[in-house]
Amino acid sequence: MRVLLTRPFSEGKRLAALLQNRGHQAVLSPVMKVCFLDGPPLAVEGIQAILLTSANGACALARRTSVRDVPIFAVGPQTSEAARAGGFANVQDAGGDSAGLVEAVCRSARPQHGALLLAAGRERRGDVESKLAGAAFTVRVEELYDAVEIPRLSAAAAKALAEGGVDAVMLFSPRTAKLFVRQLQSATLEGECKRIIALCISDTTAAALPPFQFASCHVARRPDREGMLQLLDEAAGQPVPLSRS
Repeated sequence: MRVLLTRPFSEGKRLAALLQNRGHQAVLSPVMKVCFLDGPPLAVEGIQAILLTSANGACALARRTSVRDVPIFAVGPQTSEAARAGGFANVQDAGGDSAGLVEAVCRSARPQHGALLLAAGRERRGDVESKLAGAAFTVRVEELYDAVEIPRLSAAAAKALAEGGVDAVMLFSPRTAKLFVRQLQSATLEGECKRIIALCISDTTAAALPPFQFASCHVARRPDREGMLQLLDEAAGQPVPLSRS
């Protein structure tokens, strides 16, 4: 299948390589550009754990602190992988979504043992800190990066869509879905949606697509990269075992 990837460019390139290994072709068309925010080193004294809701947060955190022994709760496998690549030694994988992250923290941490630090982007839903605050935790939010909208499709994506050369699009967040729809509108290519399959990481991502109509819309059983790759393989009629690594 020929798949349009909406991830930021560096992540899109890594994902494209995974698709190629599985027999698919990728067309890169990021909807966001990640900008790391400069600032003084983070103060982590008295912090019992750091929470990461994205791989971008892990990379941003590694830039702003030299401390590597604070326990990390990471939302899922990609984020855990990025944290370990950044040198953090004590990383717990929460399994793929914000609800799992909150559950992991409540299971393993205690409010009286110190504050939690959430390494966040400027655009976030705020559900992690609000739920943990409701469980009596003190959460300190540090905005370490910004995901800036890219208003237009890449030239390669616009050409492929106009020529009917895209089979599917992979959408990894509700914001990604909204920005992709906006790019299509800007290029007056809304009608091309009816030819392609929308592969969504969550129900909330799929819910961000209407009123646009796609050939079909599918949601991953696991809200992470491996779940999305399995979804793609199933859409292509090539089901494979879901990796647990």
